[in-house]
Amino acid sequence: MDARIKQVTDNILARSQSLRAQYLQRIEQQLAQGKQRATLSCGNLAHTVATCCGQEKQNILDFTKMNVAIINAYNDMVSAHQPYKDYPDQIKSVLLQLGHSAQVAGAVPAMCDGITQGQAGMDLSLFSRDLIAQATAIGLSHNTFDATLLLGICDKIAPGQLMGALSFGHLPTAFVPSGPMGTKISNKYKVQVRQQYAAGLIGKDELQAMENDSYHSVGTCTFYGTANTNQLVFEAMGLMLPGSAFVPVNSKLREKLTALCAKQMLKIQSSGNDFRPLAKVVDEKSLVNGIVALLASGGSTNHTIHLIAVARAAGFILTWQDFSQLSEAVPLLTRIYPNGPADINDFHQAGGVPLLMKLLADRGLIHLDATPIYGSMQDYCKIPTLKNDEIVYHPIGDSLNPDVIAPRGQYFSPQGGLKMVSGNLGSGVIKVSAVEKTHQKLTALALVFEDQDEVVRAYQNGQLKQDAVIVVRNSGPAARGMPELHKLMPILGNVMEEGYRVMLVTDGRLSGASGKVPSIIHMSPESVKGGPLAFIQTGDMVEIDVEKGTIHCLADLSQRSAYQPDLSAAYYHSGRELFALFRKNVSSAQEGATVLF
Repeated sequence: MDARIKQVTDNILARSQSLRAQYLQRIEQQLAQGKQRATLSCGNLAHTVATCCGQEKQNILDFTKMNVAIINAYNDMVSAHQPYKDYPDQIKSVLLQLGHSAQVAGAVPAMCDGITQGQAGMDLSLFSRDLIAQATAIGLSHNTFDATLLLGICDKIAPGQLMGALSFGHLPTAFVPSGPMGTKISNKYKVQVRQQYAAGLIGKDELQAMENDSYHSVGTCTFYGTANTNQLVFEAMGLMLPGSAFVPVNSKLREKLTALCAKQMLKIQSSGNDFRPLAKVVDEKSLVNGIVALLASGGSTNHTIHLIAVARAAGFILTWQDFSQLSEAVPLLTRIYPNGPADINDFHQAGGVPLLMKLLADRGLIHLDATPIYGSMQDYCKIPTLKNDEIVYHPIGDSLNPDVIAPRGQYFSPQGGLKMVSGNLGSGVIKVSAVEKTHQKLTALALVFEDQDEVVRAYQNGQLKQDAVIVVRNSGPAARGMPELHKLMPILGNVMEEGYRVMLVTDGRLSGASGKVPSIIHMSPESVKGGPLAFIQTGDMVEIDVEKGTIHCLADLSQRSAYQPDLSAAYYHSGRELFALFRKNVSSAQEGATVLF
């Protein structure tokens, strides 16, 4: 085991000792109640089985049988979640044949960041994670279940489901993926068309045609954004079956993996010899395995928020310093868009998560003694195939595409994909895996904006034709719900292609879809709460050195008053007024941007 990985793991465990003990005590209290369905009254049970067929009813009323909760994020608007429409029936059928049962315990919101991107609805996106966690817990609170299957993939949805499920950590729990859509056009072409439209070189019809080819069927989007990062990280944490994250949507193997996952809940139930409750699976080792896989793959910066919140739900205290220290020890082993031209299907065909885990294991960078929901962590270095209509796992070989997954002993960068940056403007995170070294250092004048639309107007008016540090403040969780600012990427990409050097600094978010534009995001404390970005002004000189991890404004900010924005318009329309308590009480990005803990 690499000593640096072990040290960070030990640090997490030491600082979390009291909190973790409290969490495990709650789980032990839940376990001590035994099969909770057996404690329900006759009326409670009658409601439970009222809609069930005869055999299902018998199974649920037989307390020697298992009843599996399904928490479903299905809707037919989100392409990744549309396949979940039929998953509950598939799962129920598999378990019924084995003498057990499953019920949809609840549904959770599943908004699409792709639809709300750049729109007012995006301001609700991060809020929705806490709501999803609460909805998951409400579904499980019926106490009629012996295990949980989580049907969710995208952005805030899967992390929220996991946070909620950890409140019922005495139950064996697994994620059931649905798989990515097929590849239709190249990522290079997508970027080219978006930048041409931003520059006014093509019309909306051409842009729309390209976007329709980008997102063209059911399944997860093919770029390596937050949704696919969720899948990779949760597989690395042992929260789903080995090799299952990116098996194509609606394929025969995908169907068999869904069935196997349901069957696996029977094997790890409390009455068996291999009990694996969620509280045992999500520990300090699995969390570090997830972060290591995140860094080695150049995954979404959103997980510097999500994993902190997930860890807290399991009684652990993660810090950005943990991410930064692990990043120094973990090399970048993949190139997936936006860190390269390939998409998630190319990654899967090159060896996918099993190969990544094998490469990390060979370097001693993951805990092979962590407890996954299936087999051992050695099994997570194997790939599933079908033989005689049954799943068989095989050891993984070497990279089948060295441009996408580095061959053994090689890497694309000696350090991982994320870097923490701190100074007198606060602390933030940058995704360095997508940014050229020459663009990771800049001293330039600040251009300060109050939202991303101001930047768009400045670009359209020709006001960005200079080297600059583009500061977008008042975009943190307490200000606007911490929206993603992807409107800026084509614009700032064009500015860079014109030969100017720019960096984005913001207390907002960008997620995994951020590309070549160097962007220091999640700046904390956020400006609306009096963070340093509230004091900076256009014309101040800012010095940034990503390699050193520093960001400094050369002006004396202590002599200024904080800028006080009028955010009333952002607070009181499009449903955002319903989240007033969230805005008032939300923690900083460094603490997971949550109100739940």
